[in-house]
Amino acid sequence: MNVTDKESRHVSISIDRSVADVYAYASDPVNLPAWAHGLGKTIEKVGDEWVADSSPLGRVTVRFVPRNDLGVLDHDVTLPSGQTFHNPVRVIATETGSEVVFTLLRRPEMSDAEFERDADTVAADLARLKGLLESA
Repeated sequence: MNVTDKESRHVSISIDRSVADVYAYASDPVNLPAWAHGLGKTIEKVGDEWVADSSPLGRVTVRFVPRNDLGVLDHDVTLPSGQTFHNPVRVIATETGSEVVFTLLRRPEMSDAEFERDADTVAADLARLKGLLESA
């Protein structure tokens, strides 16, 4: 299979809460350690960036798009190497609540196994987000 940087996968989960509730919680970087374990166990604001020191990837910075009324939670994660990854995320209204959709973009150097591992990590993070919001 010829891998290109345009390959992507949508990982999503339904949450029985309003878009406003899901967006308010998920867009607050302080809440990231509770549900986005791929970004680490702690996060702090340093200037206008959010820094996760205990990430499995090392010290990473996270920059979100400005808060908005469209459910857009896009964020860039910059690794210690300086490499930055863009992560498109949307919170969409459904008849019974919300759908959170994370678009996982495959990097050209990723093996099939690495891409699957990333998708599994995102799915686990979204499942934690669902659990937190539906039990609140």
